[in-house]
Order: sequence, then structure tokens, then C-alpha cells
Amino acid sequence: MNEQMQSEQTPPANGSGGPKGSAKADLRHDWSAQEVVDIMGLPLTELIFRAQELHRKHHPENTVQLASLLSIKTGACPEDCKYCPQSAHYAKATGVDRQALMDVGDVLEKAEQARAAGATRFCMGAAWREVRDGPDFDAVLEMVRGVKALGLEACVTLGMLSQDQADRLAEAGLTAYNHNLDTSPEFYGEIISTRTFQDRLDTLARVRQSGVTLCSGGIIGMGESELDRARMLQVLANLDPQPESVPINALVPVPGTPLANRAPVDAIDMVRMVATARIVMPSSRVRLSAGRHDFSRETQILCLLAGANSIFYGEKLLTTANNDTDEDLAMISEAGLEVESHSKAARGADSA
Repeated sequence: MNEQMQSEQTPPANGSGGPKGSAKADLRHDWSAQEVVDIMGLPLTELIFRAQELHRKHHPENTVQLASLLSIKTGACPEDCKYCPQSAHYAKATGVDRQALMDVGDVLEKAEQARAAGATRFCMGAAWREVRDGPDFDAVLEMVRGVKALGLEACVTLGMLSQDQADRLAEAGLTAYNHNLDTSPEFYGEIISTRTFQDRLDTLARVRQSGVTLCSGGIIGMGESELDRARMLQVLANLDPQPESVPINALVPVPGTPLANRAPVDAIDMVRMVATARIVMPSSRVRLSAGRHDFSRETQILCLLAGANSIFYGEKLLTTANNDTDEDLAMISEAGLEVESHSKAARGADSA
């Protein structure tokens, strides 16, 4: 692509199309897929420069949020997501046993441990297709209240939910609801057949209506094209408001799942994905999530330079391995960054 086409189709380094002004001027909700593709394909130094400039403008505190993730109900999910070892469709091959919803007290004990280790957000995941009213959902509401009482941001991922359920989670004090788009609308059916892409969007709309913030991103390395990656970011960026948190996951190929033999995600592809997410969603937290365990320390630091400012922290992500906590703290320190404090998290909990 020649320089003239780049100048016409991608925003200048300040991301606003004009002179530097308010941070709000950088936010757009009219991205085209081609614009996002063009940004993702910029020379790497230019891409990171643009991402870093916007990052400094929107996140001047230069901190990294530590978010801890706990599986509060594991396995036996009726969905057929091809990447997921918790799917009942692949349970015999993956060996992931069904575990009932954890006791509230046990979950809050884990939350206390996460807080003591430095986490400011505690995320709870239940392998459900959708939320069902009853004792289990009541217990989740109690977990949310307990996590908030500890001074942590509370996040849950429970599958699809109704407007009434979203409202009840908001009333309990939920900070954020995680519901990833996973991939582009066009590639979605290649990965999941038990629900639609529109189902995902409908759930996000209900969460937004309730006043709870959104945590929504996707996975790369599932066989999707560069256009699919751009389309996923385009859909997220064109939501108004944009998701407050955007997890970028690299596929963890789990034996027994249909994607077990996928090649590892290229490190530079991950950096490009993070930088592009930062440019099109400048005020969002961009979170290094699943798959980080397989990247070198240098790749992860490059992702932080490219605009990531949150990581999933702790030695396990639901059912897959994650980085050692001491190594993570050392990496953040070596990068010259600081860990977000609990006081900062408390001030920003309603907008993160």
C-alpha cells in the first residue's frame, strides 16, 4: 500500500484527524474494516509509535492493572466453542471434570489472596451457556457483594443473561461483565454453532443498559484471517461507548479440543493486535490474557509498550496455565512501569 493511501485511510499519530485536543476527540465509532486492516499492517515501528502516543495521552499514570481470574464453576458447558476444554462436547478428550459452583466463602478467600498478591480486579468465571435464576445465581450475587466489600473491582463471566439478571448484578455492585466476541461475525460460525454472534451483542447491550461496564475482546490464532481480526476490533470499537476493558487472547491449543493442532500465535502478530486495539480504542484497558504464558518476557514487554495496561495475574486462567506472579512483577518493574494501586482502582472502579 502506498503512502498516499495510508494517509487517506488511517488517522494521523494523534488519532483524531486534526491537532491534538481533548482525549474525547480521539474516540471514534465509525471505523471501517479497511481502516483497521491498514493500521494493523503499518510498519511495526510506526504502529507502536502511534499506539504509544495515544496510550500516554489517555493513560498518563503509566500503570499496569493486575486482574485475577477464578473458575467458580468448571466444565460441562453445553456450548461447542472449539477452543474450550470446558465444553461438554469434548469433555472425554480433554479430561476436564465437572465441578459444581464453589461455596461463597471459598471464593471470597481466593479473592482475599488475590488482593494480598496485588490484584485490583477479581474475575469470576462460570461455565454456563446462560444465567439461570435460582440458588446458584443468588450465590454469585453474594460473591459479587463480597468481592466489592474487599475493595476489589468485581467482574463475572456467566454466559448470556436477561435484562433483569443484568440489573440484579448491577444492584449487587458488579464492576464489569466479561463477554468476549471471540472473533469476527464472518468467522464466528466456524468456531461456535450453539449461539450466534448477535447473541453476544445482545448480551453486551443488556449489560450496558444495566450500567455495568463491559469487558469484551477476542482470541487470535484460531485460523482466522487478518481481516477477521480487524473486523472483531472494528465491531468493538464501533460500540458506543466502547468496552472499558478489551482482553486480547492468544489461542491456547488444548489437547482434545478441535483446535488442538493449531500453530502457536506469532509474537509480532500479538503485538500488532494489541497496538491496533490501543489505537482504535484509546481509552480502554487492553488486557494481555490467555496465551501469555507461551510468550517470552520480551514479547510481553513489547505488548506493554504497544498499549497493553492490564494483565491476567495468577498461575492459572480458568483451566490453563498462566505466568508466575513473581515473574510478572519483575517484568513490570523491568519495563519501568508500576502496578496499579488499590486506591487508584477504588477511584476508577465505576469507569474501568
